[in-house]
Amino acid sequence: MTRMNRLAGMMIVAGLSAPGIAAAQAYSCSAPMGGTDRVRPDLPSAREPARILPIASYTLAITWAPQYCREKGDQPSARFQCGAGNRFGFTLHGLWPDGAGKTWPQYCRATAIVPQAVIKGQLCTTPSAQLIQHEWAKHGTCMPGYQPARYFRQSSSLYAKLRYPDMDTLSRSPLTAGQFATAMAKANPGLNAAMMRVTTTKQGWLDELWICLDTAFRYKRCPAHAGGVTQGTPIRIWRGET
Repeated sequence: MTRMNRLAGMMIVAGLSAPGIAAAQAYSCSAPMGGTDRVRPDLPSAREPARILPIASYTLAITWAPQYCREKGDQPSARFQCGAGNRFGFTLHGLWPDGAGKTWPQYCRATAIVPQAVIKGQLCTTPSAQLIQHEWAKHGTCMPGYQPARYFRQSSSLYAKLRYPDMDTLSRSPLTAGQFATAMAKANPGLNAAMMRVTTTKQGWLDELWICLDTAFRYKRCPAHAGGVTQGTPIRIWRGET
């Protein structure tokens, strides 16, 4: 059964109900009727070791799906997101606990595979079963008292609050990272450009947006080490075929 992805569809609601916020195209997602792709354990390694640190803040990371599919759409892991008739705008990458400095906690405790029901319920928000497992194993396990269902409820609720500017219009004009962040801020009361970091590909195409949060999940100014390109960096937005 095909249904509108309610979370991604918030873009359209925002565009129709808030003055000055333009509607984006109708993104859609068909939830799988049967099982999802097989998920393998996501474990710490020499390159990505377990690291237990106090949580000082959080980052909510969202990915611009048209660019992701442009680069990786032919990979088997991208089949659900970039094929099967699905079409996404911004998707939820994850909710990341941050440390007090440049280092963050990760892989804080051993974990089993995320329950199938949780994965299926999350796929139209984070459209990769393996990424769902990765986000829980690497980041969610560091949040005290959280289990997968609670972790994804928390991250999805933060994602669902977001509203978006007209990405089609923005893609057609010269744009800097700061101008894009300002456009996002105008669509989201309480959010300003200093509370976001924009990431791009090496060629300058919009890749992700990182939103800085305090330990109560409220928007906060990003620390200087939060990453991303400078506000004056020119960026481009890939829209794909429309």
